[in-house]
Amino acid sequence: MSINTQEVIQNEQNYVLGVYSRPPFVLERGAGSTVYDSEGKAYLDCVAGIAVNVLGYSDAGVNQAIAEAAESGLLHVSNLYHTEPHARLARQLCETSFADKVHFSLTGADANEGAFKFARRYAREQGHEDKYEILAFSNAFHGRLFGSLAATPREKYQQPFQPLMPGVRFAEFNNLASAQAAMSDKVCAIIVEPIQGEGGVYPASQEFLQGLRALADQNDALLIFDEVQCGLGRAGTLWAHQGYGVEPDILTVAKPLAAGLPIGAILMRQKVADAMHKGDHASTFAGNPFTTHVANYVVKRVSQPEFLADVREKGEYLMELLAELNSPHVKEIRGKGLIVGVELDIEAGPIVNKGYERGILLVSAGPNVVRFVPPLTITKEELASAAGILGDILREM
Repeated sequence: MSINTQEVIQNEQNYVLGVYSRPPFVLERGAGSTVYDSEGKAYLDCVAGIAVNVLGYSDAGVNQAIAEAAESGLLHVSNLYHTEPHARLARQLCETSFADKVHFSLTGADANEGAFKFARRYAREQGHEDKYEILAFSNAFHGRLFGSLAATPREKYQQPFQPLMPGVRFAEFNNLASAQAAMSDKVCAIIVEPIQGEGGVYPASQEFLQGLRALADQNDALLIFDEVQCGLGRAGTLWAHQGYGVEPDILTVAKPLAAGLPIGAILMRQKVADAMHKGDHASTFAGNPFTTHVANYVVKRVSQPEFLADVREKGEYLMELLAELNSPHVKEIRGKGLIVGVELDIEAGPIVNKGYERGILLVSAGPNVVRFVPPLTITKEELASAAGILGDILREM
């Protein structure tokens, strides 16, 4: 069936809530690290559905897993019944991490909301009725629901929807003294991204994460790592915190887990699981057999040592390519693995728009940062092409 580009865009404008700004083309298909619009134009994808499509497009293994999952006929049965794929995925996530138990969700935002609930429940189980506050950090992004939004300190996102969930306090990211000053015996959990994504691609320092671990322990609070964007291979280790030698009590993951199908997960230590009881938390669609079957394939593939080594090598190569651009507009290049931010002295939005003209998908991370979060299967040749196009655009600017 041929797609009428203008008809699609007009239908969207007529019938879809206008909370997104989209470029004037319609994506129709994808292969590898390239997507194609309805007019046949190719775009090298350095966004990957916002760090979601870690295995790219039309991956043979993912397609086979989808076909297998569909063949069973059990797309959904709810969490009232046992199914094999979700139990197998939970085991795989625990065996490749610090965790003893897993709870499935649908998105990163509701994984973080669940983590907040678990932390408050844990504090109450310890006899602390007034220990309910969350400590979060500047430039954080934890989602757009009432709890996760309350922990995302951006006035533009928060102001129209106040009052939000109470009990969130903030400290400066990568500033341990600031975290120590903000800590209180009312704090039940500290939440932090080991590598901030939406906030501008800021990796946490070793000292900072180690200090937060100690701070949580000293105050009988839980340490939550939000790895919704930086986890599952993106940083060159299976979990981003594994590059720091620091383990959390709770970890949230979502974006890459099922190659584009909606799923999130909350990984936790046994002491957290022991605080939760039947009926304390639930989700109708979470952990369905279709999505978890596909997620099993993704985790198995991405967790291979040679796959992760390849991500680290390509990440270093991308950083070298970007450094060689030697543009006066580039202020700093930072990141780990294949989550890389290029901070500019000009706005990133026009760069992204120029990219569409030149056949590349880029995304910003804040007003002045161009973010690279391509499929983890992208080739070195494609990375060189992406860096070259960015260099050409910067020279034009």
